[in-house]
Amino acid sequence: MALVLYDHPLSPYAQKVKIALLEKGVEFEAPLPEGLGTGASIEDFMAASPRGEVPALLEGDDVRLFDSTIMLEYIEDRWPQPPLLPAGALERARVRMIEDAIDTHVEAISWGLAEIRFFGRASSDVANKIEESAAEQIAGWYRWLSGQLDDRTWFNGNSFGWGDLAVVPFVNSITRFGFEPVGKLRDWHVRVNERPSVTACREAAEEAAFDGPRSDIEGLKAAVASGVFKREYRDHRLEWMIKSGGISVVLDGLDRNNIRFTDVFG
Repeated sequence: MALVLYDHPLSPYAQKVKIALLEKGVEFEAPLPEGLGTGASIEDFMAASPRGEVPALLEGDDVRLFDSTIMLEYIEDRWPQPPLLPAGALERARVRMIEDAIDTHVEAISWGLAEIRFFGRASSDVANKIEESAAEQIAGWYRWLSGQLDDRTWFNGNSFGWGDLAVVPFVNSITRFGFEPVGKLRDWHVRVNERPSVTACREAAEEAAFDGPRSDIEGLKAAVASGVFKREYRDHRLEWMIKSGGISVVLDGLDRNNIRFTDVFG
């Protein structure tokens, strides 16, 4: 059975895994789950991803994985060459901390901006407050990332690796909202986007973007408004929306039943 990575081109989590597989030269299929976000996804996908979110990784009859970090660990163990983690224990810990910070804090910013700009969940003063908060946070995270990069060529050290693929999909997502990195982070951003694995994922995301050539944003808006398509408010996203001035967005989504949370597995 071929390696299957259930995917959506806009998911930075899925992009992380695709970049890792491309860098290791592993062949895989990347289908889009049917009914993504509606709870009506196909059986194989839901068996691998009980949270109903991409990515989900399947291999053979036994491998059914969710969570992008766990997938990266599996890929590194399953196909150790070329290695994506640095050699030393401290450096490995450093890039894993970077990944965790990006996954649990930075992702929520671009996700939240999409809620406002594309799905129209807030307007006027509420939308302005959320946008201002997002801009302040992005500037802060860019400063933090610049400090983590320090004088290194790559977040991973002397060569591209785990630390870089953990960052670039999320920075690419934020830049699509008009927030360009500066200084050493900008130089890294240019450099990392020249890698074929990153280029492939970025171009697929740009084509599928809410304002991209294949977008049906009005159809998506209607699906969200009706509750057919429910955007997932997992822990870090819920925290972000509330702390950024959008508690009314959450309450309205609950009232309209067009947001969702993770259900009990089983």
